[in-house]
Amino acid sequence: MFKKILGLMMATMMTLSLVACGQTPASSNISAASSESAVSGRASESQAPVSSEDETSVPAQIETPETTDTNTLVVYFSWSGNTEEMASYIAEQTGSDLYEIVPQTPYPEDYNKTGEIAEKERDDNARPAIANLPDSIEQYDTIMVGYPIWWHTAPMIIGTFLESYDLTGKEIYPFTQSASMDTEQFDSSIEFVRENANGATVHDGLFARSSDTAAIDAYLSENGITE
Repeated sequence: MFKKILGLMMATMMTLSLVACGQTPASSNISAASSESAVSGRASESQAPVSSEDETSVPAQIETPETTDTNTLVVYFSWSGNTEEMASYIAEQTGSDLYEIVPQTPYPEDYNKTGEIAEKERDDNARPAIANLPDSIEQYDTIMVGYPIWWHTAPMIIGTFLESYDLTGKEIYPFTQSASMDTEQFDSSIEFVRENANGATVHDGLFARSSDTAAIDAYLSENGITE
């Protein structure tokens, strides 16, 4: 009887030992998985996506003015791509030639760095060089000039373009958009265009979001620009 009891006790102890050994690797796997998840979390935070407003739009092709039957040119400078969207739509609706102002020194893709440069250019009343400046825009009577609002006015590179030509007798229609859609900043940008478009008639501009095609169409119609 004693031997039977002793045998049962030994069998029970062996069973418990095997169960404990079988649980040890499972516990280790859980810890490893938790650690991997934590590392992945830190990596994803350090690579937070940039919003679409902050992305730099790189044109697939630089389009320069060509001599065509149209006497209207749509000129634009775009960093995020919003002004490019407006300009392309306007050119399509009006049958105009399309020209993108490309800076000789590209602005950084980083939003904050570009903001710092833009602020200094404004404070210095700088005229950043244009990489693809056309020799002449003489064939165009109507010029639509598009730009984003940078530091409460037009980017200084717009001044570079306007001061590069004799605009006497030209009809200029500015168009712009911004995140805040602040009308005072819009008015300041129009004043900047007028100051730098010597000899031209600068009309009241278009201030609308790039997606607001109804407002764009209305402006083009009211000013007799639609094809």
